[in-house]
Formats: sequence, structure tokens, C-alpha cells
Amino acid sequence: MQARDKHNRLRKEHRMSIQPGDRLPEATLTRLGEKGPEPVQLSDLTAGRKVVIFGLPGPFTGTCSTSHLPSFMRTAEAFKAKGVDEIICIAVNDAWVMDAWDKDTGAGAAGVTLLADHASELTKGLGQELTVPAIGFFSRSKRFALVAEDGVITQVQEEVAPGACDLTTGESLLATL
Repeated sequence: MQARDKHNRLRKEHRMSIQPGDRLPEATLTRLGEKGPEPVQLSDLTAGRKVVIFGLPGPFTGTCSTSHLPSFMRTAEAFKAKGVDEIICIAVNDAWVMDAWDKDTGAGAAGVTLLADHASELTKGLGQELTVPAIGFFSRSKRFALVAEDGVITQVQEEVAPGACDLTTGESLLATL
């Protein structure tokens, strides 16, 4: 309950760019197939389904690899028990990096689908773009987590503090369902 109270307080202080009731934007994501990158339409993934989508700044980076992604791997079964059809992790990167990160972490085997937002379409469409030139991040994703049903956002959590991963963990989002 503490995380939810903190999140609600921060929401009042900081207008989130995405809100429950908003429709997910059209976006083409990619995954690595047998012949290279394959397009995946977000609308195809979400039509008639309840999905969790979480975005993070960088595969193979500290907090993303040790906290954010593992939190959804730990809670995958609990989300399924709440009626979630798929958990999708997106990052502004290419399909090869996301595939390598999947193999390195075992995310897919744990129930988390890793997809590349290679052109930053989803990230920008949700207003979640992050640029930190000092560390080489340009047009990356802020840290966020949401639930969408049939393409409409029903729950959303967004980190406000730079470098934090408190409000957007699997456990925090699960507590809202």
C-alpha cells in the first residue's frame, strides 16, 4: 500500500503523460525471427487481450537487468492469475539486442516477451521519451509500466525520480490489479 500511496502523491505533483482510459498508440515493434527482424503490430498484440507493457531505458544496463526486468519475471505467474494474457517489455533498441538480452536473462522462458521499439514509435506515442546525452541515451524510454485491455490503458505507473525503479516494478503494478 505504501508504493500506491507514494505513486498517487507523485501523480498529483507530476502530471503523467499517459492516463487510464487513453488508447495505446499505433506502433510497429520488432522481434528477431529466423530471417532477421520481423515486424510486430502493437494493435495485433493487444486486440481483445489484457496485456502488461513495461518500458525501460536500456537492456544490459544495471537497474534494468537487476531490478526492473527481474521483477516482472518473478510476478509473471501472479499476473496470469489476474487474467493477464502477456507481459511485454519494450526498449528503444534493435531486435538483435533484445534477443540477446532475452537469451542472457531467460525472460521469455519466465513469461516475459522482449520486443524492440526500434524506431521509438511506442515510446514517443506514449510520451515516454528519455534523452540523457552524458550516458549515450538518445530517444530511449523512460521507466513505465501499464496494463491495457483491448488497447485501452487501465492502469499506469511511471517513475518520476531519475534512476528510480520503485513505482514500476512488477510487484507495484500487480498491487494495482
